[in-house]
Amino acid sequence: MELSQIIPHIEALIFASEKPLTTLELVDLLNNALAFIEDRATLEQIEAAIEGIREKYSGEFYSFEMVQSGGGWQFLTKKEYHKTVAQLNGDKFLKRLSTASLETLAIIAYKQPITKSEIESIRGVNCDYAVQKLLEKDLIIISGRNEEAVGKPLIYSTSKSFMDYFGINGPDDLPKISEVLMEELVQATIVSEAEAAIEPMEEQLEGVNEEIVEQEIVNDEPAQDDKQSET
Repeated sequence: MELSQIIPHIEALIFASEKPLTTLELVDLLNNALAFIEDRATLEQIEAAIEGIREKYSGEFYSFEMVQSGGGWQFLTKKEYHKTVAQLNGDKFLKRLSTASLETLAIIAYKQPITKSEIESIRGVNCDYAVQKLLEKDLIIISGRNEEAVGKPLIYSTSKSFMDYFGINGPDDLPKISEVLMEELVQATIVSEAEAAIEPMEEQLEGVNEEIVEQEIVNDEPAQDDKQSET
C-alpha cells in the first residue's frame, strides 16, 4: 500500500478514537477496514505514516499535533492554546488536587503496585480520603490484591488516564527521583553562588562609598582655609 493511501485512514482513526491507539492497533484496524489480502499495510509502513503525520502537524499553522501519550497515539491541542481551550471546560478545568492527594499519587506512581497501609506508612497519616478521590478521578486503579499480606489488601497502581494526563506512556517515563533531587541541588547551588558573588560586590560598593565621602571631606577642607585667609 502507498503511504498516500495509509495516512488519511490513520488520521481518521486517531481523530475518531476515544482512547490513544497503539501502532499495532492501527495496523490491525487499517487492514481490517481496507480488507486487502495481498497488499496489507505493514508495521514499517504504519510507522513511516505516523512519522509523516507528526511532521505535518508540527507546523505552526496547526493548533494541534499528534503525540504518543497514554500508551498510544492521539491528537492534542498544543500547549500555547491551553488558556483558550480551558474556557470550554469551565470549573472542571480549574479543579486541582489537594496536597494530600498529590503526595499520595506521587507515592503510588513511584512505588506501584502498593497497598494503602504501605502508603500510610510512608506519609505517616491516614490516606482513605485521598485514595478515594484519586479513584474517582480515574488517576489510579485497583490492580489486584497482595496475596502474601495478612488480609490480602488491595493494591493500587496508576491508570491509563494518569499516563494520558501527564503525557507519558508508562511508569518508566516518570522523572527519576535522583534527577529531580539533582535539579533542586543545582538550583540551590546557583542561588548560593549568586549570593556569594553579591556579598563581595556589596563590600566593594561600600568601600567605594567610603572613598567618595573621604574625598569630599578632603576637597572641602582647602575651601574652608581659603575663606579664613580672606577674612
